[in-house]
Amino acid sequence: MTHYVCADLRSDYIARSITNVKDFPREGVMFRDITTALSNPKALRYSIDLFHERYENYGLTQVVAVEARGFIFAAALADRLGVGLTLIRKAGKLPRETFKENYQLEYGVDCLELHVDALNKRDRVVVMDDMLATGGTIGAAIDLIQRTPATIVEAAFVAELLYLPGRKTLAQKGVSSYAIVAYD
Repeated sequence: MTHYVCADLRSDYIARSITNVKDFPREGVMFRDITTALSNPKALRYSIDLFHERYENYGLTQVVAVEARGFIFAAALADRLGVGLTLIRKAGKLPRETFKENYQLEYGVDCLELHVDALNKRDRVVVMDDMLATGGTIGAAIDLIQRTPATIVEAAFVAELLYLPGRKTLAQKGVSSYAIVAYD
């Protein structure tokens, strides 16, 4: 049985739209596949509605998106808020000078990049990705943003896996988090 925590009927609907895939990518892992929530127009709209309601009065100037699924939610939120969108990409995808941040994967190392001139001291940002798990990817993204003079207001996710250390990783970096759905 899947156990999750939701704040309201919309987040419950989103949680029920996320497919649980047993033993993926390896035996013993329960993968939370958000692509089924993306293909459900009501779940997608509810996700953006909930993010918008949370951040509409935060004084944000940019929404920072982590490649790749973070792009989907961040672009829609930036449009709704009438603010800019800043992209954090995998290595070699951005054309100008970048900050680079390596981070640990389960079986290796990866790298994220952010344009050096992407954010300024007047920027108040929320950084978005689809899922908070171990905190490796979002931790690297936060390290990149913290090299700029921008202020990180919060990190936001569609779903969070409470049994993994992601929230603790963010707290150690001084960043709070918000997730629409939390799996315990």
